[in-house]
Amino acid sequence: MGLRSRYWQLVKIDAAGRRQIQEITPAKVFFTDVFPATTINDDIPDSEIHKKLLQLSENVPADRYLLAERCLLCFISWQIEQVCVQLEAKFGTVHGFKYADLLLCVLDDDGKLKPVGNYQSFSRQILQSFDPEKSNLTTWTSTRVKQNHRLNQFLLECGVYLVSDWAILNDTKPKQLQRIFTNFYSLTASEILQAQQLLDSYHAIYRTARLQQRGKERGDNLEQPPKRRGGKCTIPTIYQLQAIATLLQSKTGQNLSSETVMTQLQRLAEQLRRYRIHVRGGSLPAESLDVAGDGYCEGITGYTNTTEVVNDEDEQTEFLQLYRPQFLACLEQALAIVTQKRVEQLQRKKGDKAKKFLLALQLFHCQNLSMTEIAAKVGLRAQDAVTRFLKLKDFRADVRQELLIMLCNSVMELAKNYSHPDSLQTLEGKIKIALNEQINHVIEAAEIQAQTAKSLPTKTSIFNQRLCRYLDDIIN
Repeated sequence: MGLRSRYWQLVKIDAAGRRQIQEITPAKVFFTDVFPATTINDDIPDSEIHKKLLQLSENVPADRYLLAERCLLCFISWQIEQVCVQLEAKFGTVHGFKYADLLLCVLDDDGKLKPVGNYQSFSRQILQSFDPEKSNLTTWTSTRVKQNHRLNQFLLECGVYLVSDWAILNDTKPKQLQRIFTNFYSLTASEILQAQQLLDSYHAIYRTARLQQRGKERGDNLEQPPKRRGGKCTIPTIYQLQAIATLLQSKTGQNLSSETVMTQLQRLAEQLRRYRIHVRGGSLPAESLDVAGDGYCEGITGYTNTTEVVNDEDEQTEFLQLYRPQFLACLEQALAIVTQKRVEQLQRKKGDKAKKFLLALQLFHCQNLSMTEIAAKVGLRAQDAVTRFLKLKDFRADVRQELLIMLCNSVMELAKNYSHPDSLQTLEGKIKIALNEQINHVIEAAEIQAQTAKSLPTKTSIFNQRLCRYLDDIIN
């Protein structure tokens, strides 16, 4: 019954700016009347509860309408808090803020049944703009919170710009890029040309694929109301990266791997992100938003064996600067490949198992819910059923294998620029050993977090950070 209390308990900010839980007794009485205890124990999905409460908020006397609305507003307050917790986990350590700082921007519901005067709280704005035919309330709340002007202004001041790399690249015009790189970064003509060729190739492959997908969706859903313009820009697929690499080769003569293309795209997006933060009045971050906090950097530099491919100290520094984003790019691709393979396997089975798998994966890794709580959310019998369904040990093992293959190829490509050809064969064995150690470190950190996240506060592992980032892209 703990989860059901979200419908009569409100997360709010008191006069001193502290988080507070307010129980609204009339809402509790109303909710338990509409959903008796026997029904509650059956673990009705939130979507069914929302549907019923929305119906009651339209076709009943005013007092019951207000109570149904209040139950939904309480639920929204918990979802708002969850988004703020996720934003702190993703950016807070590097950029120096807590989720409580974000709550001050978005929690302004006073808990009253009727709004006072003409002022509408942010929660009421979310509820009144919600269309159950186009989205679910949890997803819609997350979207609206991330679009909130006050929250985005605060994040900008901390150096965070809440737009994905792929959206930034997608809506940047080549002429804009030329102006930014000339006036803001003072790059050379050849550097600007290289960046433009990369952006043009990205547009030719990625943007074209998005337009084709949108056209197909419109054709398949002629009777459905149109979705919001464009949709979310998700991470490029391995096939798109390979196509971009091929197109770049025809323009520049360079033969680049898909991992290198991913790294270059992320670096380009980061430069554009910094410019956007600057022109919007925010503070520029000292580190890329796509690089994790101290724990990750320690994990990289702690493995000095990786730099044995380079002798000169300055070259070691340069090598690491190139290697770190390669590691992140490979990890993201490995997570995407393994997740997609599992989804494709489940799609061949009956029911909506693929959708449930993605949701369960997100609830466990990104929201730290227990297996029992996840079982209720995805409609499985109990926690052991969720454990068998997710197969997290196998999932991590598959990611590890994909990551090792990608990194070995990627690091060997990098090593060619720093090592004599005669020594590369000898170095390959050393590189594999070093990478094995580092990947083990990342996987072990993910396992530790999986075992302790519910009972002990732990730093979010780089594995979880990148997985959650990927899941945010494909689910929301």
